[in-house]
Amino acid sequence: MFIHLGEMFAKGGFWMYPIMGAQIVSIALIIERVVALYLSRQVNSRKLVESFEQDIKHGDMDRVITKAKKMGDHPVSTLAQVGAQSNLDLGGRDELQLKMDEILLEESSRVDSRLGFLSMIANVATLLGLLGTIVGLIKSFSSISNASAAEKARILAEGVGEAMNATAYGLIVAVPALVGYAVLQNRANKLTDDLNKAALRLYIWMGFNVENIPLKKRSSR
Repeated sequence: MFIHLGEMFAKGGFWMYPIMGAQIVSIALIIERVVALYLSRQVNSRKLVESFEQDIKHGDMDRVITKAKKMGDHPVSTLAQVGAQSNLDLGGRDELQLKMDEILLEESSRVDSRLGFLSMIANVATLLGLLGTIVGLIKSFSSISNASAAEKARILAEGVGEAMNATAYGLIVAVPALVGYAVLQNRANKLTDDLNKAALRLYIWMGFNVENIPLKKRSSR
């Protein structure tokens, strides 16, 4: 298989190199996102939130902060610390919601980071393959006009071969990139949805322990 791919690459012309560059970038992105979304993160935010339930309902925010710090850098830990501190500072529901929304936006941006490049690379690889096809056909037909009858068939075959190899390689790069994009985007959506539900549960529990003080009223003090 690798021998055939090597022969295809050698016969594909100049545009095989940009396509190979796109393939290297797409593989690196897929590996990095798999580590970030599958190995470093799990769909367990709602379960982690449950460990804070009793302390929040009893109003023991210092214990919530202590537990959250032991949890590490998980977004649920950040949400719990921010929420508990807002309770201790008597910030009110408005401040509590704003701070949680800020964390959720940052986490959503972090989860979706660089995923869009995979879709772009798939499109670019396909277009580069098409460009290689057109260049190969142009080279082929322009060369046979000055060639002898015996050479025309060989030149035409080489030009068509170069064109088809570029197209095939472009698709070889594009298909895994699109599949990787779809799988990783689905994982990102699950993580974001799981965290949003966990944040909502935290907000509901903590909301019972704070007074609903409007932001304008507090800012005027």
